[in-house]
Amino acid sequence: MFRHQGKSRTLKHNLRIATILSFVAGVVNVTGFLAFHELTTHVTGHFSLFVRDVAELKFWQGAVYFLYILSFLFGSFSSSFLIENYKENKKLNVFVLPTLVECMILIGVAIFSNFNQMLTPQLMVCLLLFAMGLQNSLVTKISNAVVRTTHLTGLFTDLGIELSQLCFPKSHPNSKQLKATIRLRLFIICFFFMGGIIGGFLYSTLNFKMNTLLLGALVLMISLFYDDLRLKMITVKRSYQRRSTLKKAVKRKVKPRFTNRIS
Repeated sequence: MFRHQGKSRTLKHNLRIATILSFVAGVVNVTGFLAFHELTTHVTGHFSLFVRDVAELKFWQGAVYFLYILSFLFGSFSSSFLIENYKENKKLNVFVLPTLVECMILIGVAIFSNFNQMLTPQLMVCLLLFAMGLQNSLVTKISNAVVRTTHLTGLFTDLGIELSQLCFPKSHPNSKQLKATIRLRLFIICFFFMGGIIGGFLYSTLNFKMNTLLLGALVLMISLFYDDLRLKMITVKRSYQRRSTLKKAVKRKVKPRFTNRIS
């Protein structure tokens, strides 16, 4: 799911990565909001608050929200920069790099949150927004802008449009593709919601606090490990099939030799 690109990428690949990343985004979203009362997966609200503070001449307070916006932007830039910089290296799965950086950020914020004086709340919010910018850019590039996982505004807009198109089969005859896209969006919404519910339960009920972010990092690491293991298994299977086919081909070419006996 992290390797297939372009024409080789199917709905199944997008479903897999969408469920994983939307679940992680749901965990980060609820954890950040419960801890700091700030949105940590998108910047729509931060931009509105930034404009409000500037209009009220509260420039310092507005600068904090502007910093949040820049953090998300820089995360998106960094993810795309890493992918573009290393995409010529055929031996390297470039989409793993932003995912590993995101994992390290989530783990780092979770660990350092146990030491109140080491990281300020504003810095933690910036780091989480940076991580979500990484993720949003990563999934946008790998899915050719089909999947978005860190916010639901555009997702619900697209879902509403596509549901309405089902009512007009003459104008939109490709109902199979349309239903597949709707299914993808519903999966993203459900797993984002599931991540939020589980994250909220761990944060509040089990009192994990910011350590809840470790769940998001664990899910990402498992998905990377599974993706790599699955690729190795497929490679071994194909190699075995090629050798088996080659052996059969060699056997077919060898003809039995008969000696003529003169009685």
